[in-house]
Amino acid sequence: MLPSKLRLIGEAASSCGVSVSAAVLRDLSADIEWAKVSQLTPGELLVNPQAAARDWSLEVRDVARVYGAYDDLKATRGKLDFEDVLLVTVGALQARPDIADEVRKAYRWFTVDEYQDVNPLQHRLLELWRGDRDDVCVVGDVSQTIYSFTGATSTYLLDFPKVFPGATEVRLVNCYRCSGPIVDLANTVVAQNPTRATLRLQAVNASGPAPTIESFADDVNEAEQVAARTRALLDSGMAARDIAVLFRINAQSAEIEAAMSARGIPVVMRGTERFFDRPEIREAITRLRGAARAGEATGPVGEEVRSALRATGWGEEPPRGGGAVRDRWESLSALASLADENAGMDVGELIAELDRRSESQHAPTADAVTLASLHSAKGLEWDTVFVIGCSERLLPYMQGSMSEPLDVDEERRLFYVGITRAKRGLHLSWARSREPGGRASRSASRFLEAADPDSLTDSGKASVTRGTRSTRVEQGRKGPAKCRVCAKGLVTAPERTLGRCRSCPSQFDPELWEVLKRWRAARAKEREVPAYIVFTDVTLMAIVERQPSTMDELEEIPGIGRSKLEAYGEALLGILAPT
Repeated sequence: MLPSKLRLIGEAASSCGVSVSAAVLRDLSADIEWAKVSQLTPGELLVNPQAAARDWSLEVRDVARVYGAYDDLKATRGKLDFEDVLLVTVGALQARPDIADEVRKAYRWFTVDEYQDVNPLQHRLLELWRGDRDDVCVVGDVSQTIYSFTGATSTYLLDFPKVFPGATEVRLVNCYRCSGPIVDLANTVVAQNPTRATLRLQAVNASGPAPTIESFADDVNEAEQVAARTRALLDSGMAARDIAVLFRINAQSAEIEAAMSARGIPVVMRGTERFFDRPEIREAITRLRGAARAGEATGPVGEEVRSALRATGWGEEPPRGGGAVRDRWESLSALASLADENAGMDVGELIAELDRRSESQHAPTADAVTLASLHSAKGLEWDTVFVIGCSERLLPYMQGSMSEPLDVDEERRLFYVGITRAKRGLHLSWARSREPGGRASRSASRFLEAADPDSLTDSGKASVTRGTRSTRVEQGRKGPAKCRVCAKGLVTAPERTLGRCRSCPSQFDPELWEVLKRWRAARAKEREVPAYIVFTDVTLMAIVERQPSTMDELEEIPGIGRSKLEAYGEALLGILAPT
């Protein structure tokens, strides 16, 4: 049994003269898996209508060639992959009635959960297990069909009453998870899909706060506001494990990871690697570090980072395809954006900042806020959920120059899944620009229009729904905080915490810095948490520079919320008091 297809598919591609990167290889593996669960041979890929409609990682002829070579290599080496196990089982049950009879004697009743995500191969296997009996129970929700790209289809669930005319249908419409306002929003969103048999949920717990819809100036501002509100929830007593931030693509995690880290909020990633753990990010930073050590990185930091990214195969224009190739491009582009946000730094300072972020994100966590893609959030629930990036081209997701998503109905179902992860608090948001000071070229997601059409009339405003009314709330684009030394706008979270540009001089007491670091280490040891959970380095540095003398002055420093003020305020003021 192959533990992974990738190495053998890579060999197959090489034997066919097809050059593939690591990212393309992952997408090619997904293509071959799709073909196998769809029960299509390499030759059938060239003529099958479903195959013709698929967005392939390579030209379909090349996919078919590699697929055939991969099967040949497996046969030569006596190997099977997971799909082969299903195919062999199906083949045995079809060719050997005696084996099929033994299985049917051993297993009478079959129950299948998540039936909307069954693929053709799995469905055929269920048919063969069942035989001519109707002893089967299936459970599913067509509104949660979000894996069509893997070969899954809700057709089997929708057609179940036709296949079994006498089947008993139990409609589970009561929603015990979400409050009434969240259920109302979910029903409104999914009602836009033309799918038959869509359930209209009914909330068991009718009361609850209304979902909010807000727009922000840029991705950085959005991430910082979400982190600030998360901090407020934690300070009010909510457990971190009861909060989640959801997003459409993995590259969106970079800004929110940084914003959470700046406020000392522990996070756990689900369904994806942390931003700085991704191979492409590690490679790019290694190249950047090498250029800095060699004295080659002397230009503007944005240009130097882009030069390092180009050496990894990255380009300014997005790739044609999707999947892992697009994910890799998005991650590297996010690194370029981080460089632009820190344009005042030189390369060495940027590397130090990236190292600080990476170190804080590797800290062990017990009770942590969940960061997850919408796909990986399926089946989970939290008390409060933030869904970020609710703008066109992100949700629904559109690749490259696409004017329309590949499957807008599935994207809407994905949004529905995200909404229904929240028990009581649901906050939807989007940013008008990617970078601070950038052109406000984005528009709100069409899915928000279904939820609240009034919220889209002016992208400079947000709409917060309370009860049955929709109240206009001026989001307003506040100017950036000013450096207390040079009065320039502060762009990055660390600069705003310090209250000055990184390059501006400061009154820094190294002895006080060491005293506070020892004090922080002692508090962290007492609580059995990483030191940054007590205070991040940037917050500690801001305390050293500002030397507050009152609780009010302490509270003005970003990263010091109510709970930290109560826990550490008096001790800090005692250390800072003149002797």
